[in-house]
Amino acid sequence: MSYSALLNLVCSRCQKKAASGVIQQTCPDCDAPYLCEYDLERVRASWEKHPLVEREKTLWRYHELLPLQSEENRVSLYEPMTGVWPLLGYAKKIGLRHLYVKDEGILPTGSFKARGASVGLSRARELGVRAFAMPTNGNAGSAWAAYAARAQIPALIVLPSDAPRTPRKEMIAYGADVYVVDGTIGDAGRLTQALCKATGVYDVSTLREPYRLEGKKTMGLEIAEQFAGGLPDVIVYPTGGGAGVIGIHRALAQLQAMGRVQGPLPKMVIVQAEGCAPLVRAFEQGEDVSVPVNHPFTSAFGMRVPKALGDFMILKTLRETGGTAIRVSERQIADTRRQLAQDDGFFVCPEGAAAFAGVDVLRASGWLKEKDRVLVVNTGSGLKYTDDAPFDVPQASDVGDFSRFIERVSMRG
Repeated sequence: MSYSALLNLVCSRCQKKAASGVIQQTCPDCDAPYLCEYDLERVRASWEKHPLVEREKTLWRYHELLPLQSEENRVSLYEPMTGVWPLLGYAKKIGLRHLYVKDEGILPTGSFKARGASVGLSRARELGVRAFAMPTNGNAGSAWAAYAARAQIPALIVLPSDAPRTPRKEMIAYGADVYVVDGTIGDAGRLTQALCKATGVYDVSTLREPYRLEGKKTMGLEIAEQFAGGLPDVIVYPTGGGAGVIGIHRALAQLQAMGRVQGPLPKMVIVQAEGCAPLVRAFEQGEDVSVPVNHPFTSAFGMRVPKALGDFMILKTLRETGGTAIRVSERQIADTRRQLAQDDGFFVCPEGAAAFAGVDVLRASGWLKEKDRVLVVNTGSGLKYTDDAPFDVPQASDVGDFSRFIERVSMRG
């Protein structure tokens, strides 16, 4: 059996099929994202013959359900399965018995973006791509720059001028050509697309090529293994471009079609920031697509996306699974980030904090029940955002300045 069971591509909107053996971007008829279709029976048979439990503990353990045709074309920095564990302090505080986190911050370059970069760039190289360009709010750019260095493929990355400094420094260190625009990621995207159309350079913007999504899908494949005794009732995801949500649900649906997961799939919940919540607004209004946000703002840069190309797929996923969409404030994001660090020793990225803040809101409203098994995806390490971390440090000059600590110790007896 070949390394991959990939059959062809299919347009996510008009359902027209396209060849998978040549470079493709979006559907030429409707500009919608292409999705990968697989021979699921071949995947099932291969996994029975060569069980997953006996394979390497990286995302490439699922290679039959990924698009790469030959293992020799892999571009990898060793992408481990990310852990799942319970959060006890925060769960008790908000009234949940079973609250889990899947922490993507341990992946190369510190975020879930490594998944899409590894799979997407591996397939791009296999198809003969010689250079690529992309817009980014930070983490995707640092991931793709790292994998471009690994593959020795030139990378052009364009980001808003106010994007976080740490990922920008990473991109430069990896040798990418990095530029900033005075605007949003949407403006960066339009400039990138213009370059790609003029030069033929491969555009790896979110959902503008078929294979980055397949890397994100491995989150869902891992979740199914890690919750082998029964999937979570609810999966909560901080959302900007939405590839993570689409990928997780798509993975679970494929596993369900193969008979590897039973029962209803988890309710998918997205969380956005008040200053950039086009998907929440569309969900609340019963719309199938979102309206772009003119002046987006949030400290969670990964969610600062004025309009997601795959918005119609995200909204469909929420409704099909009985999920919901919720917005949170900047104050809630900052407070939750501090609370998780102090209650559970877990320093999350702002996007992850937004997701946990959303869980608090949903529990307080009664949408989440005390007994629900809830999984939150923390999409990146808090260490990627240390410049903006809301922690003030007082100055000390004598022992008396330590009064706050002494009081805390005395209160504990």
